[in-house]
Amino acid sequence: MKIVVWVHADNLSPQQPALLRQPGAPAIFVWDDALLAEWKISLKRIVFIYECLLELPVVIRRGDVVQEVCDFAREHQASQILTAASPSSRHRAYCRAVAAQMPAGSRLEVLRERPFVSVRKAPDLKRFSRYWGAVRAVAMQPGSNWD
Repeated sequence: MKIVVWVHADNLSPQQPALLRQPGAPAIFVWDDALLAEWKISLKRIVFIYECLLELPVVIRRGDVVQEVCDFAREHQASQILTAASPSSRHRAYCRAVAAQMPAGSRLEVLRERPFVSVRKAPDLKRFSRYWGAVRAVAMQPGSNWD
């Protein structure tokens, strides 16, 4: 079975589960044109993401995420796509769309890992400072993923 890895901006760690599960597998990251325009992401954040990507074994593309991921899987004749879970509803929608476009017998597997923190309401993912402000107290407690 040929496998490709789909890396997204919510988990750019070299230790993320999809990359660890399939080291050496072809991997892709797609700059989400629609998200960049809608969220008006700053150049500073774009540079940060790009610098993180330079440390990962990924092909970097830009455009429609679903189309690019599906094209990448077809180019590599993959019957499985691995990606890490995300708290983003947009990512979950993209996962559903990717799964719907995959050929019969192929599958998308979303790998879950222990969350960084547990929060009661969905976090604001548009700005890291807002996210960190909401989770800092919980994240720095004994028993968190940081200790």
